[in-house]
Amino acid sequence: MLNFTIQNVLIAVSDDYATVDVQIVDGAIAAISPNLQVIGTAIDGKNKLLLPGFFNAHTHSSEMWQRGIMSMFPLELWLAELYDFAPLDPEEVYLSALGTAVETLLSGGTSVVDHLVLIPGLELETIAIATRAYREVGIRAFIAPLIQDESLTAGIPSGESTQTHEPYFRSTAATLEIIEEAVRQFHRPDEGVNILVAPTGIQLCTDALFQGCTELSDRYNLCRHSHLLETRAQEKLAQEKYGCTAVEHLKRIGFLSDRTTLAHCVWLNDADIAILAETQSTVVHNPLSNLRLGSGIAPILKYRQAGVNVTFGCDGASSNDSQDLLEAIKIGSILHNITDSDYQHWITPRQAVEMASLGGAKGLNIADKLGSLTVGKQADLVLYDLTNLSLLPRTDPIGLLVLGRPSNVVDSVWVNGKQIVADGKITTINVDELRQELFNRSQWETKRKSETVAQIEAHYRTVMGL
Repeated sequence: MLNFTIQNVLIAVSDDYATVDVQIVDGAIAAISPNLQVIGTAIDGKNKLLLPGFFNAHTHSSEMWQRGIMSMFPLELWLAELYDFAPLDPEEVYLSALGTAVETLLSGGTSVVDHLVLIPGLELETIAIATRAYREVGIRAFIAPLIQDESLTAGIPSGESTQTHEPYFRSTAATLEIIEEAVRQFHRPDEGVNILVAPTGIQLCTDALFQGCTELSDRYNLCRHSHLLETRAQEKLAQEKYGCTAVEHLKRIGFLSDRTTLAHCVWLNDADIAILAETQSTVVHNPLSNLRLGSGIAPILKYRQAGVNVTFGCDGASSNDSQDLLEAIKIGSILHNITDSDYQHWITPRQAVEMASLGGAKGLNIADKLGSLTVGKQADLVLYDLTNLSLLPRTDPIGLLVLGRPSNVVDSVWVNGKQIVADGKITTINVDELRQELFNRSQWETKRKSETVAQIEAHYRTVMGL
């Protein structure tokens, strides 16, 4: 259904709302006005709110298998524990990508940036499997294969001690070859699948890997994605490695640009913020994992005041334990009311919606195609049911959506004009079968601290002065 008309639907206009008809022709917004002629199928929009689809701009789909079980650890120890779990198998990659897509769609997202964990030795197969899952559901996918070329222990500052690290199992050149082949095989923007270059971060990547990713990005016109200064330990590590901040260093080696999205960005100073504004890089705010892992509160209000583009992500489902995008948007908005006493800087619900939609599109260099209800843009749309109990009584629909605790409020979703959700249910896959598969392939369990984690924890506590 690429041609349809949504009739009598509520949309946001400046500081108010208007009831209009919205025509979709060939998967794009053709007209927005009251009393339009019906083109294609008529959709009843009465008592519903239409918004552009949000971006889940940073997550790790495969972490679904460890949600609810990870210890209350800071990131560095949490990662060591995560590495302790049995490696993924291809079927788990497939099911967790399906689950991530479904949860994102049912919380207002039409696009997902998956910083995808790769199965060693099956890297291209992992990407192929995630691509298949996202295509089956119909969500717009930005697959960012997570790559590194240094071992896990290299991600913790040395402090006063001398540390030696095992070499990484795969060379930098081999890693870059995998990503280039993934681009050749799977990068199909017109079909809703995009490949990003995505070194995990300064803590586990050499300059050679960052620069190789930049070259691939330039050669194939790809967006770039990375974690950046998620923790205090990474701030200390950057000073050890570079003698300057991580942001200064990434600018120096050419990784920052208007096609670069950076997840977390908790431990940046004012000079770093100015660099992000100058390079037009985008910050992906992941408030829930930052709280869950004790990483800190990112200075989002400072970013916005400096002109830095900001959007939202859920982060992986074992550092957040959810893929509820509306929850991330709520917490990511009101959390900052305690970081700046000047309420005129606080994020309003309408600003939060724009950050989640147009902010995500800007970060991925597609603001001309997505992110707003604008004639000519592609129809990635979400219709919310304003008669749902969690969106009542009738006050401000966007205020209720962002500041409330909306549940089961997504009525319909379209991606590129194709309907993916109808009457609150996914239409493209059998979600009951997915639930049963996730249940059958897992079991109730608890996690015990391994000897490896204990060793890393002892060094971490010394270096961080705990």
